[in-house]
Parts: sequence; structure tokens; C-alpha cells
Amino acid sequence: MLKTFNDIPLIRPETPLLDSIDHPFHLRELDVEQLPELADELRAYLLYSVGKSGGHFGAGLGTVELTIALHYVFNTPHDRLVWDVGHQAYPHKILTGRRELMPQIRQANGLSAFPKREESEYDTFGVGHSSTSISAALGMALGAAMNGEKREVVAVIGDGAMTAGMAFEALNHAAHTNANMLVVLNDNNMSISHNVGGLATYFSKIWSSRFYNSIREGGKKVLRSIPSAASFVRKTEEHLKAMVAPGIVFEELGFNYIGPIDGHNLPLLVQTLSNLKQLDGPILLHTITRKGKGFGPAEADPVGYHALNKIEPKSKPQVAVAKPSAVVTPPKVKYQQVFGDWLCDMAEKDFRLVGITPAMCEGSGMVEFSKTYADRYHDVAIAEQHAVTLAAGLACEGLKPVVAIYSTFLQRAYDQLIHDVALQNLDVLFGIDRAGLVGEDGPSHAGSFDLTYLRCIPNMLIMAPSDENETRQMLYTGFIHQGPAAVRYPRGTGPGTVIEKQMTALPIGKGVEKRTGSHVAILNFGTLLPAALQAAEELGATVADMRFVKPLDTALVDRLASQHQLLVTLEENTVQGGAGAAVSEHLACTGMVVPIMHLGLPDQFVDHGSHSQQLAAIGLNAEGITRAIQHRLDELKGTQGAVS
Repeated sequence: MLKTFNDIPLIRPETPLLDSIDHPFHLRELDVEQLPELADELRAYLLYSVGKSGGHFGAGLGTVELTIALHYVFNTPHDRLVWDVGHQAYPHKILTGRRELMPQIRQANGLSAFPKREESEYDTFGVGHSSTSISAALGMALGAAMNGEKREVVAVIGDGAMTAGMAFEALNHAAHTNANMLVVLNDNNMSISHNVGGLATYFSKIWSSRFYNSIREGGKKVLRSIPSAASFVRKTEEHLKAMVAPGIVFEELGFNYIGPIDGHNLPLLVQTLSNLKQLDGPILLHTITRKGKGFGPAEADPVGYHALNKIEPKSKPQVAVAKPSAVVTPPKVKYQQVFGDWLCDMAEKDFRLVGITPAMCEGSGMVEFSKTYADRYHDVAIAEQHAVTLAAGLACEGLKPVVAIYSTFLQRAYDQLIHDVALQNLDVLFGIDRAGLVGEDGPSHAGSFDLTYLRCIPNMLIMAPSDENETRQMLYTGFIHQGPAAVRYPRGTGPGTVIEKQMTALPIGKGVEKRTGSHVAILNFGTLLPAALQAAEELGATVADMRFVKPLDTALVDRLASQHQLLVTLEENTVQGGAGAAVSEHLACTGMVVPIMHLGLPDQFVDHGSHSQQLAAIGLNAEGITRAIQHRLDELKGTQGAVS
């Protein structure tokens, strides 16, 4: 086991057995006795490759043996293997022809951080959001049956993802269809059961065996003519399983529950999966794994080591030269910290504040709040729909819920946002994190659509801050506002604006002019303001920080439209239906005619890369904005010349 961060290899480790496997059919040529050695090499290479690229690795370290066993027993890609979320799928990528590409994962033009159908035939379903695997696998199982194809379908889902309602909806339906599919519950947090031991393993071997299940099914047929006896035998079996396993809920849903078993015991995994492959109907195998397995710091702190930054080689020590008047620049603050600090400050002032998150405590900056105000903090697990309606219920009782949620995850609770909050005009504040592009995590995690899908909802107050201080003041503005309000802010750090401790409510629906110019007015919505100002310097343009998407500062729009030859709207949201569209709609209603150009996310999913690379690729950096506006000005001059 590697015991410290410094133990992660910077030089590629020797992995002769792993190097002989370019595809799973090579893996299936090995003897079972060779698989533990392969697991050691795979774990070493995973640590090396993630050290090169950065990325998720704690969950992957925990699924090394499980991944090997699945590809060893099942005939992938003919047999379908569906991963949930994808954090646990790095070993799968390594074993399926992408080993040498792993050091470039999550980088521009490199491998995706998640399974992606376009990337490999072994990636049977594209993922990113959690709790989709069982539904997708069920669809594949039913599709194979309809097409008359004999194939096995396996969904691998973590215990965290199993907390979402969608997973249980799929379990319920799967039992109703009696589809032939296997669900592997990868329990790496001991949150369902600590019950791993000799007795549980012994019974799991029995329950997964063909002999036991043939008796079980044969007994059912015999006992159907004696309903009372059949009921007695079924209850006896359930109670027997309940003594050594926590799976009675799955049995009640109609699954044949097996487990829990040690997910790091390769011979046991191979034996159990081989047995289960022979059985029909919906089956759930419960495996216990250790997140971060083989890397001491990750085992001790699975949350903190969920992902890893790229490890830079140590450079030679530099001799420090003192500068007499050196100015120390304080580190920039992440928007998530701005939110977390505001949340604690606001909770101290107002006892009505209740914080809610759907399993994103650390990512949303709520750790300090969860400790200081534990009685007013609710982590509802991966259940975004419940999070929003829970907030609605709290608001009905006169409390002021603040829902911290990623933009891409709020999409999953859209009906609740409309029906349970906005329709009733309830007093709920949404801190919408990860708005805009999110860099290496790619399109599944990007907040590309929130301005569009929020703007069409009645009663919503929608704010788009341009820096850290505006974020704090807008959160306060939304908190004291009566009714549903949303503040959307991006991932990472801001421009370094000084954050005022004093909280001051902003005038609703009012923007501010940041630079006065001529000919062109740039109407900026959100954190692209520095790029807008840089472009304006070169173009001699006016820049307005619009701040509010809804209600729109129509007076400011009218004034700028009357004083300039071209209006340019700028937002890190899809152009379709976004903030720029609101400006065009207003001008159309007033009958004011002025050339207008909308700059924002294009009508496509923007592939992964660094955030700066993404913005440059779609022309939303300063250079791209300048170029686009100058091109439009040239077009306007050409049109005017032709008319004259």
C-alpha cells in the first residue's frame, strides 16, 4: 500500500501483466490465480496515470478487483456493462484499450472523465449524473429480449447513487418486468451494512449457486397449489436472509439479493459472478469495497481524495531574492467559499435560514455551515427533486430555505422548481453553483442552460453576479426578497474583487454602467465581465454589468440602444432563450430597432478541457469577443455602404 501522497509514482511503474491486456478478451485468457497480480498492477498504473492528469481516483481504486472480475466473467462488449456516474470507471477504461491514453484524461482532445459511447464500444451508456445505470441497463435487457438476442446486462451502482429516487424507480420496474439483469451494488462507504464475514460469505455462495436456485424455483412451482405453505416458505427464506444480510428491501422489490461479499476478494467475485450468470430474472449482488483501496491517504479520507490534482514534478529549490517593496497578493477566493461564508454569516443573523444540499456539501462550500448549524442543515443525499420540495415545505412554515445546488443537477428537479416553488410563489433562495462551463468535467456537468430554463418561469428573480462581492450581495438580496430567487455563479475563483463584509441589498432589476464608450454597447450578464472590459478597451465600447436577468433593467437597455449603433449581449449560458434573448424580446416589444448580436454558448455540447481552453474554443475570451464584434461592425459598415 502507498502510505503518503509523495508515494504516488511519477515514472510509469512496471506492469508486464497489465501491458499484455489491450482488450478484455486478453484478460479472459489469464488463469484466475493471475488476477490478484493484475489487480496490483492495475492499481499502481491508475495512481500513476491520475498523478499525470488529475481526476477521480478514489472510487476507481475501490473497484479494481470488481472491474477485473466483471470483464473476466462476462463477454464484454457483447454483454453490456453499465457504470453509474463514471467516477468508478477509470480501471474499466484502462482494461478496454485506452491504457496509454489515460495520462491525458480530462484534457482537451483527451479521454473523457466519464464513460462515453463515442469513445469506446465498451462504454455502453454515457453518464455523468448519478443513478441512471439501472434504468439504462433495464432498457438494454428488455431491448435484447425484444430483439431475440442472448446477452447479459450488468449495472454497477455505488451506495451513494442508490440513494436517488430514480434508482428505486428502476428497481421497482425491473422486478415488474422480471428482466434478466444483474445490479451490482458497490458499497464503498459501509452506509448500508457492516455485515461482512464468514457467515454472510457462506450464505452468499449458497444463494448464488445454481443448485440452491433450482431448488428454490422448483419449490415455488410445487407450493403454488398450497398458498399458505408457499407464503410460509417465502417468509422463512426472507427472515433467514435478513439475519445475515441487509437486502430484505431488495427482496421485497422482487430482486434475488446476494451478499454482501468482499469486493476485493477476486476468487470469490469470479465464483459468485459465474454462478449468477447462469440465473434468470433480476438479481442484486451487494459487494463491499473500500474507496481509495491501496492508497493510505484516500482510505483514511475518501471524501478529500475523491479526486486528485495533477502532480507536478518537484523543481530544484530556488534561492529567494528579497524584494524591498514586494506586495503580497492575497489568494483569490473560490465562489463556493464566498457562498459558504455568506451562508454562515446570514445564519448568524437570521434563525429562519435552513441550508439544503443534495449530497454536495463539500463541493458547495457548506462544510463549516454543516458543523456550526447542524440543526439547520439538511443533506438529502442524491435526491434533487426531494431537495427542492423539502425547501418548499419549509417555506410554507415561515422558514427561509437556501438550496445549494449545481446548475446541471437543478435540471433534474425542474418540475419541482415550477410546480412546488414558483407556482406557489414560495420564499426559497437557490444558490446555483457551477453555472457556465466547468472545464475538465465536460458537458455532463456544465451549467449551460439555467438562465434559459429559469427565465421562462413566473415569479422567479434571477441574478448573475460578475465577481465575488456581487455574489455575496446578491445572495443577501435574494434572501431578503419575498419569493423564489436564484443567484448563479461559476466554479472556481473570481477576479479577486474585495469582498465587503457588510451585506447590502441591491436595487432589484438595476444594472450598472462599468465603462462609457461609443458605437458599441456590451451588455454583460455574469462573470465574463473582465473579458468584456478588455474587449471594450480595444474597441472603445461601452460596458454594462446587467446583474439581473429577470427582471431585466429595461431602462438601461433602452438608453444604451438609443445611444449606440450596436448592442452586444454576453453570457456564459446557451444563446437560445438566454439573457440576450430577453434583451431582444424587450426591444421587439417596444418597437426599437437597433442591430444586436448575442454572444454565449453555441448550440452544441462543449467538450472537456480547461475552462480557458473552452472559452477560447467558442470565442468567449477577450480576443474572441473582440474579433466577433469587429466582424459585425465591418458587416454593418458594408451594409450601410451598399445602401448609400
